Amino acid sequence: MITVRVNGVARQYEGDPNMPLLWFIRDEVGLTGTKFGCGSGLCGSCTVHLDGKAVRACVTPVSAAKDQEVTTIEGLAKDGDHPLQTAWAKHNVPQCGYCQAGQIMQAAALLQINTQPTDQDIIDGMSGNICRCGTYQRIRDAIKTAAKEMAS
Repeated sequence: MITVRVNGVARQYEGDPNMPLLWFIRDEVGLTGTKFGCGSGLCGSCTVHLDGKAVRACVTPVSAAKDQEVTTIEGLAKDGDHPLQTAWAKHNVPQCGYCQAGQIMQAAALLQINTQPTDQDIIDGMSGNICRCGTYQRIRDAIKTAAKEMAS
């Protein structure tokens, strides 16, 4: 039996320990904000936090999360009002929106280690997350806005 804390709630899992964390989150826990994109850990749509660090849930086995805290987009802020989420809306970041949960989770991990990132820091820190709509400038602007809000 594997115990994983998802957004603060302990969850038990008795299935295949090699199943991707993504499918545990979506199918076993029922949280669908984390998206399947490429299945190879290359696009970032499935990004979640594992003990505060950004990981690709599609290539992370559920066994790797044993006795750890997983935070999904649903757990980032109780009411969806994390500074990144409000900045995303303010800057009209999403177009199709598919990658946005992963983008926000990657940005949150970035801001945990760098509270005042430069443009280059943001480019480097977000480089593994692909936005097929090309909203990269709005993503950078939203991250800067969130960083300022979080600093005040």
